[in-house]
Amino acid sequence: MNDSRASPEALLKAAQREGRGRLKIFLGAAPGVGKTFEMLREGAELLRSGTDVVAGIIETHGRAETVRLTEPFEMLPRAVIVHGAHRLEEFDLDAMLARHPQVALIDEFAHTNAPGSRHPKRWQDIEELRAAGIDVLSTLNIQHVESLNDVVAGFTRVRVRETVPDAILDDAEIEVVDVPPDELIERLKAGKVYIPAEATRALGHFFSKSNLSALRELALRRAAQSVDRHLLDHVASLGESGTWAGGERVVVAVGDQPGSDALIRSAKRLADALRASWTAVVVETPRTATLSAAARARMADALDLATGLGATIATVPARNVLEGLVAHIREARATAVVIGKSRRSWWFELRHGSVVDRLVRALDGVAIHVVPVAEPNEKVRETPTTRPIFARGSVIGLGFVAANTAFATLMQPLVGPNAIDLLYLLPVIATATLYGLRSSLIASLGAALAYNFFFLPPLYTLTITDPQNVVTLLVFIIVAVVASQLAGQVRHEANIGARTATENAALAAFGQRLAAVSDETGTATATCEEIAALLGVATVLLGQRNGRHVVIASAPDIPELGPIDIAAADWAFDRGEMAGRDSGTLTASEWQFHPLKTALGVLGVLGVAREGEGDAIPPDKRMLFATLVGQAALAHERLQLEAQAREVSALKQRDDLRATLLSSIGHDLKTPLTAVVAAADELAVEHGASPATATLKSEARRLRRVFDDLVEMTRIEAGALVVKREATDLTDAVAAAAHDLRAELARHRLVLDVPPTLPLVEADPRMLHHVLINLLGNAAKFAPPDTDIVIEGRRLPDGLTLGVLDHGPGLPIGREAHLFDRFTRVDGDDRSGGTGLGLAIVKGFADAMGLSVTASNREDGGSAFCVTWPEALLRRMGVE
Repeated sequence: MNDSRASPEALLKAAQREGRGRLKIFLGAAPGVGKTFEMLREGAELLRSGTDVVAGIIETHGRAETVRLTEPFEMLPRAVIVHGAHRLEEFDLDAMLARHPQVALIDEFAHTNAPGSRHPKRWQDIEELRAAGIDVLSTLNIQHVESLNDVVAGFTRVRVRETVPDAILDDAEIEVVDVPPDELIERLKAGKVYIPAEATRALGHFFSKSNLSALRELALRRAAQSVDRHLLDHVASLGESGTWAGGERVVVAVGDQPGSDALIRSAKRLADALRASWTAVVVETPRTATLSAAARARMADALDLATGLGATIATVPARNVLEGLVAHIREARATAVVIGKSRRSWWFELRHGSVVDRLVRALDGVAIHVVPVAEPNEKVRETPTTRPIFARGSVIGLGFVAANTAFATLMQPLVGPNAIDLLYLLPVIATATLYGLRSSLIASLGAALAYNFFFLPPLYTLTITDPQNVVTLLVFIIVAVVASQLAGQVRHEANIGARTATENAALAAFGQRLAAVSDETGTATATCEEIAALLGVATVLLGQRNGRHVVIASAPDIPELGPIDIAAADWAFDRGEMAGRDSGTLTASEWQFHPLKTALGVLGVLGVAREGEGDAIPPDKRMLFATLVGQAALAHERLQLEAQAREVSALKQRDDLRATLLSSIGHDLKTPLTAVVAAADELAVEHGASPATATLKSEARRLRRVFDDLVEMTRIEAGALVVKREATDLTDAVAAAAHDLRAELARHRLVLDVPPTLPLVEADPRMLHHVLINLLGNAAKFAPPDTDIVIEGRRLPDGLTLGVLDHGPGLPIGREAHLFDRFTRVDGDDRSGGTGLGLAIVKGFADAMGLSVTASNREDGGSAFCVTWPEALLRRMGVE
């Protein structure tokens, strides 16, 4: 069976785009291809069509033809920023927000703003404009795309520092501005791109034909990926069936070596090409505990880059890299692996082996992409944390050896000299277990010397005369080294397990504490206290109260937030992005604010701060912190859902009560109303027609229709409608409805324009009768006396339509669709009477029969209500 339901993820993406401005990027392979020209040309077309277009910033580079293209536009003045002794001009974001045009033209999407600007990058300015509902046209060169940065640098030998995250491009419409390399080179020679001196230099470097061809291919491929992604989202939102994805999954192994950023970008490009999800995995081994601070920071930066590019992050504890990586790949059922391979000496690979080679042998059916990780030009040797040779563990280990020597001296008469060497294994293993491999190796050396000095003849010298004792000593040293290495490895694995268990226990305790509270204040307090205790930071959590962002809880004390801190918190709340310290927005804040994002939106903002220099969150704690933030967000979402569930339950009770009351009133009053109508008819027969009896009959019938509407509306809302479709002649249906409303239509001229040649339609006769009565009654109520009310039927190429047209006051412009809501009246008051349920009943019955109903204004005055049968309902009856 084909699942034709729309994808919830695609619908969520579409909902998130509602209210945001559209972004269109003119993408080029290199400067000079005409991106700004095309942007201005499209802006001019929009301007001629009546769209409000404003040019925020245009870089003409002195080209006369580009300057002429800017003349039709309103140009915003640039903002002047004083930086030291320099006066810099930048795009004025606040002026554009205040002007708020429909479309803004902003050149150079990847531009870096001057120091002192609200955002460090121009693309962040554009994102704020889009959040305000302003469409933006901008320009970008392919070398500024983050995931392609190292690829472009590889063949152009030019490293671009201004980059744009791929996630921003994924949400944009991309138009490639393409010029063949030969034509671009001719433009460069003619001085249309750079001045002659710069053009000559550029031709010898960046603007070679091979470079331009490669850049052109990258631009076309990136645009094709964008088209594919938008196509998939569109197909998923429509719920169309078909094989549109292959289920590929990519895993990239991230280590502490330089070049991890290149691995991340390679994995991103591969995932984009395969349209696959991808995961960045870090294998935590005993060696991880000995990494320097620089190596840890480098690994954390690589994971931050992966997160920014849309990857899922995973940390796997294991005894070695190969074991952890293979286990994760198999668990994730990955189809492709990206791993780096740096230049190693043959001696290193002989001693340690190659992870890549062993990974190839360990995995079957998995594509392994090996990325050469080049060493930096200036090789910087990392200086690990220096420790004295005789550290505390080493001294204590030698003390164990001394104690063991005394014990062995006492035990020698009992056990004999041949067993003494085994006793010396005890301090070595104890030292390795307590203090690690380094201390145990020193202890093993001390044990060997002590055994030789005190127990091997000649005694009290380091000389060995018996060859058998030499062999014994060598075997002892080997056993001691192996034992200490194994004990040290076990200790490291135990430390990893203990740390992992501690973090899991902390997360479990955090989850239990969150589950135990049932209000927002308690949840916020638990979040702040637990995160502050686990990470050693100050925390604050802000929520929304009456449209303002206020502090709900903090730890250890309620902080004093300055204006910059409040602005950063507001930014995180409104945009759903990290702001403040160590972020890309309002970095002057002492606090780093993280939004608590869920499917319901941003439910709060968590701020963290640490005294002194350094990261607000240490690199080795970022994974734990991200998990804690995720749990806090889920806890707040649970509170919201519980509150909504209580509201829904209360509404359901009220709806049930209202439905019961309406049903009771409708049925209990229907019988006496029928008796009143019959009595009025009898009075008219016995005593003759009079204004009083006519009014009595008219108002009684009107009251009975009101109660009929209430009963029918109750049935529609309860979902109790049972459709009995029959082949129906529209001529007969219209005549029956007109006959029942002959009193209301007496002051109007009824024009029946329903050709008898119309085919039979499929409908429930009773429901169709109610639809026509309500539409005719609505027309009679609002149309002036002595005007025409027309019922016309028309055959359409894709169906059939039946319309009720009048010459009344018409419908409110822009509110035509809302007329079918419950208790909605055209005039908004009680002058025309009615319950406001007639059109709602029309809509409910039409939907139940599979028909569509629309309302519109007529060109010659009045309104038109049309009921449309699709072609399928006509063909189903065998009628053409």
